[in-house]
Amino acid sequence: MLRIKKISEVLGKHVYTSEGDYFGQIEEVNLVDNKIDGWKIRLSSGIISSIGGARGVIIPHQFVKAIGDIFIITKASLPVGSDSEIETPTPESAGDLV
Repeated sequence: MLRIKKISEVLGKHVYTSEGDYFGQIEEVNLVDNKIDGWKIRLSSGIISSIGGARGVIIPHQFVKAIGDIFIITKASLPVGSDSEIETPTPESAGDLV
């Protein structure tokens, strides 16, 4: 049976890519004509540097694969190049960030 969620229930949920990388947290929803158009996602601190300093992105709803306890989005929807990997900086690589 399909369970319909209220928008207020999904705000604050964690977002992961289809490859299992942590991406951020749902902050807001964009509605157009009473339909969900996109999701505003606050990025995790490890991803902010790879996106160029942006604190958040808007992902169109068609790129959301699943909504449950977490959000799963397709990696193709990410604003970084498809060949680049999303990595959380390690203490060893933190010295390289200047």
